Amino acid sequence: MTVRILRAADRAPVPWKNGGGIVREIATGPEDAGTDAFDWRVSLADVTADGPFSAFPGVERVLTVVEGAGMDLVVGGEHHIVDEPLWPHGFPGDLPTEGFLLGGPVVNLNVMYRRARTRAETAVVCGTVRLLPPEGGAVLAVSLDDGAELEGADGVRLDRYDAVLAAGESPGVLRMMGQAVVVTFSGV
Repeated sequence: MTVRILRAADRAPVPWKNGGGIVREIATGPEDAGTDAFDWRVSLADVTADGPFSAFPGVERVLTVVEGAGMDLVVGGEHHIVDEPLWPHGFPGDLPTEGFLLGGPVVNLNVMYRRARTRAETAVVCGTVRLLPPEGGAVLAVSLDDGAELEGADGVRLDRYDAVLAAGESPGVLRMMGQAVVVTFSGV
C-alpha cells in the first residue's frame, strides 16, 4: 500500500500552460510528470480574469468550482454555465475553451486525464467515506474544509486543500466536518 499526505502549504504556484493564470498542482500520475506526459493530473487554479483555457489534446477535464460565483465556460463554441458550487463539470480538453467569470475570481479544482490511458471519476462527498483505490489505480481525496481526519493512518488531520493519495489497499476512512473531492483513477 502506498499512501501520501499532500499538504496545501507545500504547493508552489506556477503559471498555467498558456500563462493566463496561476495553478497549484496537487498530484500527478506518474509522479512529477510534466504537462505533456501525465496520465492524470489534479490541481487548484486561481482564475482572476476572463480568458482562454490551455489546450490539452487527448485529455478529458473535470472542473469543480470550489470558491467564487462560477464561470461561463464556452467549450467548442457552446456555453456551459458553471455556477453551481462543488458540482463537477466535464469537458474535452482538446476543444477551444474560454472562461468568463460570473461574479469575480474563482478557484477551480481541475481533474485532467488522458482518455486513451486512464479513467477518472470525480465526486464531492461529505460526512464519512472509506477511500478505496481500484486494483491498479489510485484514489485522491482533497479536503475542502479544515478538520478532516483520515482514520487508519494514525489519525492524520487534513486542513483546507490538503490531500491524501493512495494506491493498493484502502488507507482508511476519511471523516469530514465539511466536504471533500474524491477522485478515483483506473486504467482503460
